[in-house]
Amino acid sequence: MDDLDRHILNILRRDARTPYTEIAEEVGTSEGTVRNRVERMNDDGVIERFTVTTRTGNVKAMLEISVAVDVDTASVSERMAEWEEVDFVWQVSGEQDIVLVVDAADTRGVNALITQAREQEEVVSTKTRLILEEMLG
Repeated sequence: MDDLDRHILNILRRDARTPYTEIAEEVGTSEGTVRNRVERMNDDGVIERFTVTTRTGNVKAMLEISVAVDVDTASVSERMAEWEEVDFVWQVSGEQDIVLVVDAADTRGVNALITQAREQEEVVSTKTRLILEEMLG
């Protein structure tokens, strides 16, 4: 991956629907080059998926979850990724093992997810942070 790939990715991070012609103009290359590079990065797994970010007026939160030491964190994460209202599941280092980024209709929805997490036998503790403001990087 070179600087041109990184520049293309930065544009797509902000708006994955940006036409290749606009990207080509901004980065100073042809539309065909942009298309080929995006296809290659997609095939190589650099681009995992194209997604939508929403501003629904819902309550967004991070649920930080600690699991027991002898637990397969990946399998717990995969299960939690299937839960309604969960946007992202991150396996992280530090005090917590898993972070869920959720988009719930209201604080009751967030609380229901906290309860659902705490009901898992592998879960030792949870910590919740409401997301007050979100900006694209």
